[in-house]
Order: sequence, then structure tokens, then C-alpha cells
Amino acid sequence: MKKIKKMLCLAVVLGLCLTTVYGEKETKAKSSTKDEDTQNLKSQFVNDKYPDLTSGILCYAKLRDLPENTLLSFSDLKITVEDLENELSNSNFKKDEVEKNKFFLLEQIATNKILLQLAINMAKEKNEKSNKSDEELIKGYFDQILSGIEVTDKEISDFYENNKDMCGGASLSQIKNDLKQYVLGQKKQEKAMEHIRTIGQKNSIIVSSSWVQKQSALAKDNPVDKLRSSGKPSLVDFGSTGCKPCDMMAPILETLKKKYEGKANVLFVHVGQHQILAGRYGIQSIPVQIFFDKNGKEIFRHTGFFPQAEVEKKMKELGVE
Repeated sequence: MKKIKKMLCLAVVLGLCLTTVYGEKETKAKSSTKDEDTQNLKSQFVNDKYPDLTSGILCYAKLRDLPENTLLSFSDLKITVEDLENELSNSNFKKDEVEKNKFFLLEQIATNKILLQLAINMAKEKNEKSNKSDEELIKGYFDQILSGIEVTDKEISDFYENNKDMCGGASLSQIKNDLKQYVLGQKKQEKAMEHIRTIGQKNSIIVSSSWVQKQSALAKDNPVDKLRSSGKPSLVDFGSTGCKPCDMMAPILETLKKKYEGKANVLFVHVGQHQILAGRYGIQSIPVQIFFDKNGKEIFRHTGFFPQAEVEKKMKELGVE
């Protein structure tokens, strides 16, 4: 369980930059067959065929036929059905949630393995000492990936204005330094997530097309995806109980459910009861409000308490009044 959760955490918080490994001899490269070339041309990205399945590293993985029981291939890395089942057998996630989200869990396992591999490669290129722990290697890798990110005074001020209710009446000058660190953390997370999402555009990650087809159907059996396919605009609030801004959102959500009944969907998702689903939607802190249009496309998301008036403005933009 700890191992699985650690991998989920790494994938959500950190970014990932994959470098293609060109280790093959020139003679081997020249021997590629016409069948392989044809398969390359026919390959589809996961995100093209299943646009709502993932926002992670497998977004731009190529869908292809792989050897029996092989789920994923990247350079020398291979992940099989047995590998995945062994990892999942040690988890304490709800059985039905696991069965419906194996694609996402495969993605996290692959992310963790590739991340470590790349961190080791980077250390070797820099001639760094080889006695570092895995966590130290990963930290060094992301220190470089996320270097140069800064926060402006305007970004701090805008965040304060949009989240005054969370600040306990404190003035901007009183908490400016704390807000700076928080906003900086958010910007790093956003860059890391975008970095993860576009990895496959530059690197060859391959997943089993038949297996992904089956998992895509199973992954849609959850309350969020059901709303997204309803043909109505939707607001989904990911949160918990006992969290002050989450509790502040609760009465607003109840009011909006009644106001928009028959016109739009309003849903609360408890992240403690839907851990994998929250991970799939990239929830890093709570509460998070995600707005979807009538076609199920994400239009906007907000982190933190969101006043009712602001929610209604967003819903109006989606054509709901």
C-alpha cells in the first residue's frame, strides 16, 4: 500500500522528462521492416482515441499490438500483466475501484520506474556520485526541471484577492511571504503536470491497444464521467470533511444543486472515498472545483474556496442561469 501511494504522490507532484535512448547499432536500425514502418504510421496516441482517459504521461503513448501479457514498453522497460497484478495485490484500495482504474495505476507505476531511470542517467551525465538514494536522485532531477520558476507580486496579489475568505482576515502584507511560497508551489506543480502530459510527443512510449480499449470502458464507470456524458454542463467539487474551505463550500453546493436542477449537474466527490478518481483528475490540494461544458470538456478549474457568486458567473459562461 505504501509503495502504491508513494507512486501516486510522485506522479501528481512531480514532472517527468523522458529522453529517447538511441542505443541501437546503425545496422539494426537499418533492418527495420516495412511492417514496422506501417505500424508506426497507423499508431494512435492514447489521447487521440480516448481523450478523457488520462492527463498524465500516457497521454501521448502510442497504441499498438504488443506481445501477449505485455502492457507497456519504453526503451528497455517492459511492464507486464503480472507486474501490474503483483503491485496491486499489495494495495488496500477498494477492489471495485482498482478493477476500474488499472490503466491509471499502470501509468503511475510506469512513471515511477521511468523517473528513476532518467534521474540515474542524468547523474551519470554529470559524473555525480553514484551513492545517492533514489529520492535524492529524483530531487536533483526535478530541481533542474523546475528551476527558474518565479512568482510576481501581481500573482500573489491576485491569489489573495481571489481567496480572501481562506486568509482568516489577515492583510496581504501579513501573509505575503506565505502566499508567495504557496503560489510558487502551485506554479511548479502546473509546470510538472504539463511536462508529464506532453512527454510522449517527443519519446516513444507504447501501450497495448487491446488492453487500453478494455480499460477505457471500465474507467468511465464513475460518478464524474457519468455526469460528463449526460449532455449537460457540470460542476464537480473535489473535497473532504473537516477541511475549512471544503466545509464552506458544502452549503453552496447544496444551494446550487437546487438552483440548477434539470439544467446542470452539481457533484461533490470525497477524495478520501475516491482516492484513485481524485488522482486521475490531478487533485493535489482541496477543495477543487472543475467546470465541464455540455460535451464533457473541462473548461475551468479553481483551487480553494470559491464564493457562490463566482461559481454562478462560471455557470453563466456555460449557458446556465
